[in-house]
Amino acid sequence: MSGALRWPRLRVLADGAPLAGAFEADVASNNHFAADRFLVGLAVGADPFALLEIVDRPEIEIEVLVSLDDGAGFESLVKGDVDRVEYDPMTGVVRLEGRDFSSRLMEARVGESFVNLTASEIATKMAARHGLDADVQVTRVPVGRLWEGNHQRSLLDQFSRAATEWDLLAALAEIEGFDLFVEGPTLHFRPTGHAPLLRLSLAETGSVRLERALTLAGGIEVVVRSWNAERQESCEERVSRPGQKLRQYVYVVPNLTAAEAALLAQRRLAAIGRHERVVSIEMPGELDIRPRMRIALAGSGTGFDQPYWVDRVDRRIGRHGFRQTVHARNGNGATGAGSEGEVGAWSDS
Repeated sequence: MSGALRWPRLRVLADGAPLAGAFEADVASNNHFAADRFLVGLAVGADPFALLEIVDRPEIEIEVLVSLDDGAGFESLVKGDVDRVEYDPMTGVVRLEGRDFSSRLMEARVGESFVNLTASEIATKMAARHGLDADVQVTRVPVGRLWEGNHQRSLLDQFSRAATEWDLLAALAEIEGFDLFVEGPTLHFRPTGHAPLLRLSLAETGSVRLERALTLAGGIEVVVRSWNAERQESCEERVSRPGQKLRQYVYVVPNLTAAEAALLAQRRLAAIGRHERVVSIEMPGELDIRPRMRIALAGSGTGFDQPYWVDRVDRRIGRHGFRQTVHARNGNGATGAGSEGEVGAWSDS
């Protein structure tokens, strides 16, 4: 993010081989258990045989890379599977749209019992099933329960709304207080790690939109209710943040202990409060800002001058250069972060 003159270049790989004619790409890097998405434009005239052949492939694995130094070095923005192919023979353009490898788990239905396995064992098993490396923090508590007549219980009974493998891992990640995402060929299932801080001044950015939800500015109460089938008992846990015009959020989650319900209520309260202030910053494209980072905004002269967590980065590289939009939410009450370091300041020079 220096002030040096840049010459952005785009490279697209299909199943590991470079594709000719890549002239544009949109990449959305996401947080909140969501897949990163990409849309790539290719000019057929650059290599008609290869690009028309790719239209008929049953499966396509894509990697989008960008260089800011005229091709001297490329950095990957996203790697994943193509969901949709579009070919326009009149304009000679092929477009490939897809998601990162989390899509493999999102498309896989849960059809088995995970008896007496821990969350980390389930995550590791699912990663291997879909050809992914596993960056998984070991957990100790089995999520399969041993009771009832045959001493077995399907995990699906406990997480009845988990229709896909990704849904199941997301539910487990929330209970464990973990983050869940796929980056490149690796499934990450672990607490939020080191969160570097990047300072941004309004005077140095492009267009900025600052929004505040007044419905989240006052008091908030979170209620978690649960019926535990093993113990044949119910529990209700409440946590609140003081303020005027109290708003209540009620969650019904099956088979929690009182301690688990209290912990979930705390996490939901923190998550709700972190959406009071959101910012969207349009700026020149760069390769440093990623979801799960923190940015510190300055220069508005209002309460918006504070740290934020990056939720999504939308990047577009094409005929009109390389631009991006950073979407972030306020960091008040953020949990799960590790040590926090300061990266530096960004300037559009």
